[in-house]
Amino acid sequence: MNILALAHQTGVRLAEIGFLLVLFAGVWLAAAQVPRLKLGTARTIVAGVALAIAGVLLIIATHWGHFG
Repeated sequence: MNILALAHQTGVRLAEIGFLLVLFAGVWLAAAQVPRLKLGTARTIVAGVALAIAGVLLIIATHWGHFG
């Protein structure tokens, strides 16, 4: 019995958002390493949270959204 099922298009959209968050996190991690920019630790934390959310979205898109 499938409690949660998503349409294919919804799965694709979730995956797109997940990949966009991965891109954002990569840029944010690079910005955290620039010494002239402030709040390096905070930028690293934001990037880590973005990666975690992206991972969850990609798992949902793959498992229930029929992406892939």
